[in-house]
Amino acid sequence: MNTKFATKITPIKKPKINVITLGCSKNIYDSEVLMGQLRGNQMDVVHESDQLNKNDIVVINTCGFIDNAKQESIDTILQYSQLKEEGKVAKVIVTGCLSERYKPELESEITNVDAFFGTNDLNNILHSLGANYKHELIGERLLTTPSHFAYFKIAEGCNRPCSFCAIPLMRGKHVSRDMQELVNEAKILAKNGTKELILIAQDLTYYGLDIYGKRNLDELMRRLSDVPGIEWIRLQYAYPSGFPMEILDAMNERENICKYLDMPLQHITDRMLKSMRRGITKQKTIDIVNQIRDKVPGIAMRTTLITGYPGETEEDFQEMLSWVEDTRFDRLGCFTYSHEEKTHAHNLVDDVPEEVKQERVDAIMELQQGISFDINQEKVGKTYKVLVDRKEGDYFIGRTEYDSPEVDNEVLIEASTGYAANGSFVNVKIDRAEDFDLYGQIVK
Repeated sequence: MNTKFATKITPIKKPKINVITLGCSKNIYDSEVLMGQLRGNQMDVVHESDQLNKNDIVVINTCGFIDNAKQESIDTILQYSQLKEEGKVAKVIVTGCLSERYKPELESEITNVDAFFGTNDLNNILHSLGANYKHELIGERLLTTPSHFAYFKIAEGCNRPCSFCAIPLMRGKHVSRDMQELVNEAKILAKNGTKELILIAQDLTYYGLDIYGKRNLDELMRRLSDVPGIEWIRLQYAYPSGFPMEILDAMNERENICKYLDMPLQHITDRMLKSMRRGITKQKTIDIVNQIRDKVPGIAMRTTLITGYPGETEEDFQEMLSWVEDTRFDRLGCFTYSHEEKTHAHNLVDDVPEEVKQERVDAIMELQQGISFDINQEKVGKTYKVLVDRKEGDYFIGRTEYDSPEVDNEVLIEASTGYAANGSFVNVKIDRAEDFDLYGQIVK
């Protein structure tokens, strides 16, 4: 064969789909389902890869909840649309909450995005990528978290009328998922090494009302608890009004249901709670917290608060500050109020200056830092079961049953004192504590 005129053929690199996830754990779950479907269609899919190729397709799963999150989503869309302009990626597709809420505005402002999809457009996204929705893949996900824990969405949307919240505008009304489907998904996850399920929804306590005619979270918890391999079940995002106390019975009965509850309370003064349309009073809020603590001794309670809601006076804020000091939540997050279009509160005057909102957040978080320090000091000398998440530098880093990933305390274990594999449970004796971290050694 005459090779004089042979040319070297460079293989065309197969395009990959790079999924970028912004926002909350619900978005993480949605991205994982999308990626599972794409992988099931024999497509090359990655999550938040820095390795870009000119044939790649970028799918951005956006957040549209509050101003900061919206800005981050817009900046990310602009970043990748610029890369497309420069020929560094082939296509940019946008989905998620921001796209659901502002699709017409985004289409007119950012014209070189190939397509915008909403929060319930999975089939259409897949079709645009040349894939088909496969029913047999229900429950199959491509986890973006370490394999030993997974966010576990049991419902979509929300029926609550909170005045400040745009979630129903972006996610629609509450829709519970079928219980058997959830159990099947948990079995698949457990088979693949997942040990901790973090139950998420806009409101976990509403689960079952729409499809079973009653609040059914306690039954779901028990059925998930029965799945072999699931060692921790954690509850996030419970609503205080109409709280189903029977879920606490399940928590007490089952060792693998964490004594942990994330219940965003938002405020405490009757005036603010009424304007926020929370369906609860200060006294009822105090009562429910006390009842939960009485029924499940040692439970770790996490809450979230808002400062600077329209009409919040210095007296309202000081009352909330005193209540935080008295209640001594184990975990607490605080955010400044964001004036969101088409919400009920948008009809009110956003009259608290931004700097005052932030000063109030800082004051609450400074108070909580001291509370957290005191609570952590009480743990010194005690031994806890710890799930190891990762190794960083000279430490293995894990969590107790009282801590959720990303938002709560961590346990740091000196690697020189013993080995702990990622995803393993170890007993750790705490020998010192800081505001938000515990330090300890592995004990047999």
